[in-house]
Amino acid sequence: MKTKSILSFVLIIVFAFSLSFTEAQDDEGTVYVIPIEGEINAAVYEYVRQSIEEVESDPEASGIIFEIDTYGGRVDSAEDLSPLMMRTDLPTVSFVNTRAISAGVLITISSDFIAMSPGSNIGSAETIPDTEKVLSSWVASLRGAAQETGRDPEIVAAMADKSMVIDGLVEEGRLLNLTAQEALDLEFTDIRSASYEEMLEQFEIPYNRIEQMEMPFRARISQFATGTAVAPILLSLGFMGLVFEVFTPGLGAGAIIGLSSFSLYFIGSLLAGDSGLLAIILFGVGIILLLVEATIPGLGIPGISGGIAIIVSIVLSASSPAVAVVYILIALVLTIATFVLMLKFGPKNKLFDKITLKSSERVEDGYTSTDPYVEYIGKEGVVISYLRPSGTVKVDGKLLNVVTEGSSFIEEGAKVIVTRTEGSKIYVSRNEEEGM
Repeated sequence: MKTKSILSFVLIIVFAFSLSFTEAQDDEGTVYVIPIEGEINAAVYEYVRQSIEEVESDPEASGIIFEIDTYGGRVDSAEDLSPLMMRTDLPTVSFVNTRAISAGVLITISSDFIAMSPGSNIGSAETIPDTEKVLSSWVASLRGAAQETGRDPEIVAAMADKSMVIDGLVEEGRLLNLTAQEALDLEFTDIRSASYEEMLEQFEIPYNRIEQMEMPFRARISQFATGTAVAPILLSLGFMGLVFEVFTPGLGAGAIIGLSSFSLYFIGSLLAGDSGLLAIILFGVGIILLLVEATIPGLGIPGISGGIAIIVSIVLSASSPAVAVVYILIALVLTIATFVLMLKFGPKNKLFDKITLKSSERVEDGYTSTDPYVEYIGKEGVVISYLRPSGTVKVDGKLLNVVTEGSSFIEEGAKVIVTRTEGSKIYVSRNEEEGM
């Protein structure tokens, strides 16, 4: 009997221990916090996608908190991000810690639960441009996500469409924007709190550890370089640098600024997943062709081909052809405007004197020309081969390759005068005194 009692006592202890161990096991798990900050664009989508995959690969992961602080961004990137958040099998919480404006609304309503910190707000999701076609598509995306996650689609639609009216909440002509308390009163958000622990307890998500994830530096660089305000500026600096380098030959400030700006743009696009190897190769080919054109006077095939290659590379590296066209147009306008201002005000600026040569080296001052053909200026020659407008002329017994002034043609045997030279180019015009 004594042995049986001891055995029963041991079994009870073992059972109690295994039960407590099982309960402890049930409580185990890691909740990951993924921050979504700044402008929503392709770089943020790629970063969140990789973060979700990393979390899902952890067998101990028990949930995800998306911590949101954004003024919005690209609609297409938000529309790509929304189903990504809804597809995960892990419980998800959208935590608006400051603001969720514009594209941030769609991201917020794509989680299982919504939490808002005191003082935060959500709304003002109107598209730019707000044409009927674009707005209708965007509102449909908002309604669809709201229906999937159990949010009021009318409230969400009123955040984007100012023509909607909700009695006692928003009048026509205004976009709906809610504070954390207003959202809680409308049951649009599930909790008003800034505490992770309080949220997880409210939503009954088991955990024993909260892991704060960080946006990698390369993702931040990509987010910055592909931003809707930064990308056109980078392209503008790139174009201005190249043009400046053409007018002031030599690998200097223009080349460094231009190539650095273009490199940052393409690196950002590459990290965001928009750009590929083909775009970078085309850009490199375009730069080489422009350099070839810079060494050969006159706008020819290399220059045109190089310009086309660079433009195509920009189109391939953008998130869409429409975005690329907008970026290129903005860059061209900024480039042209900058050079007009430089031509107008530059000569009056002391800095301009340091990057341009304003003095002249005259023969009277003792300088001699390095132009090998300057000695032929003013001399008469005879056309050996038809000038169409280039051809061959004999001057002082030497055969010279020349070009006529303007686009005039001069027949064989006619007499011409050498009018000027530019480097290796010799310009001639018909001798008007011939036959007199």
